[in-house]
Amino acid sequence: MRSLVFLCAQKVVSHYATLQDALGFIPKELYPVLFKAAFLDKRTPSLQQLVQTWPFPVLSFQKLLKKCQHCEYPLIREKPNKLCIQAVILGVVTYLIKMLEDRHSAKSKKPRLKVLDMTGLQDEGQGPESMSLWSRTVTLAKACLDVSKQQNKRLRRTSKRRKSPYSKSVALPAPQPVSVDVWVDLFVNSTSYGVLKDALQVNGGNALRLRCRDFRAEELSIASTVGLLEFLDPVGVRQVDLRFNNLGLSGLRVVLPHLAKFTNLASLKLPYSNIDVRRLTVGMEGSLQYFATQLSRLPCLKELNLGSSRLSGKLRQLLGELQHPLESLELAFCYLLPCDFAYLSQSLHTPALKKLDLSGNNLSDILLQPFLNLLTEAASTLLHLDIMECRLLDPQLNALLPVLSRLSRLRYLGVFGNPISTTGLKNLLHRALPLSELRLVIYPYPVDCYADDLPWPPTSSNLLNGSVDEEKFSRVSNELQQMLLSGNRADVVWTTNLCRHNSLDYFSL
Repeated sequence: MRSLVFLCAQKVVSHYATLQDALGFIPKELYPVLFKAAFLDKRTPSLQQLVQTWPFPVLSFQKLLKKCQHCEYPLIREKPNKLCIQAVILGVVTYLIKMLEDRHSAKSKKPRLKVLDMTGLQDEGQGPESMSLWSRTVTLAKACLDVSKQQNKRLRRTSKRRKSPYSKSVALPAPQPVSVDVWVDLFVNSTSYGVLKDALQVNGGNALRLRCRDFRAEELSIASTVGLLEFLDPVGVRQVDLRFNNLGLSGLRVVLPHLAKFTNLASLKLPYSNIDVRRLTVGMEGSLQYFATQLSRLPCLKELNLGSSRLSGKLRQLLGELQHPLESLELAFCYLLPCDFAYLSQSLHTPALKKLDLSGNNLSDILLQPFLNLLTEAASTLLHLDIMECRLLDPQLNALLPVLSRLSRLRYLGVFGNPISTTGLKNLLHRALPLSELRLVIYPYPVDCYADDLPWPPTSSNLLNGSVDEEKFSRVSNELQQMLLSGNRADVVWTTNLCRHNSLDYFSL
């Protein structure tokens, strides 16, 4: 139920003219609730005005929207509304330009806003009213360039005034330093590379400065990737995500030394980097060792994603030099061997693992027992387990269930894309009921819900492209839901919807 204060705030922000007249008299303690109301109701003119007159040094989306006591759910979890985000950015730009104009005046006001924190906004798809991470990156980069252009104009104007023959008789006050740091997650590809590079190049002396927390780059050349990394603030970056960049071991040899400056880097994601260690030449063997050495120079590293790299038999060499344990390890479609599982089971990482992704590795044959041994070692800490498309049939699933039931802290389980029957799914649900912290299971369409022409044993492609009898599946889904209700576990979501998977993140564990 919304409070009376929030209802009043909604009324105030719905009338822009009234709000504009009242802001001079409104206590600053009411600004946060007015911001929430304007954001929730998409009152963009009011939102922009609130930002322009924000009375605090920090405006944080996380703090304002994550714990919204007046809302039914945290607004930070929703797809960000494009017009609201644009209104906030425009409000900051307008505030800065006004401060730049007034800072030489004797009546200039002391700058208030110092930090705009836009981190943590969702990036789940792009609807007509939402704003993706890529779009936010481009919009902020353009805003930085606009502010830089206005700032340079005013500097030239001030310089001319000082060079005027009458300037000695006019004592100009010392200008007030004006700047706003925008903490943001950045996503760049070949299309947006130019504008982001230009914005980062003027970052040092600009009044609007980008401060990157999580950096994601796709489909960039090695030179472009290195160029952007060089511009980023070495202290603030906690995650670097480089994917679809076709780096290979030779490219990683160039890129990885530039990561050492990020002293607080906790997460490194390198999926789809075209790494294949199965046929190493002498030169590639040296590059692999160099890769391992560079990883060991990241003292705060807690998460590593090497998905879709062919790492067969090389995990010990890659991870063995790390001095501190990883808490999240993503090795999807990595063609792992029993020796890789044996190393992991005995390594310093496994007792600390919170997140483990082994999707796409064939766990139905010689890897099953090594996988069970690994899972046993990680049982006390594991929160998130992905074993999608691992060719698990009912017999392998039944072998897994006793170990799975000992993962007492498990919150998420992904088994989508495995050829499991309705009976197998019911056994899994029954054994998972006592896992009190489990909240989400992404399960496959049961094989007995497919058409009769499904090949056996089916591949992942067969399951993804096969024809599902929706009527049969609806009955199975209802039966699973009834089992959850009967077991007093209505708090657990069982779904085949992979979109739920995209919102899961190591830093939210």
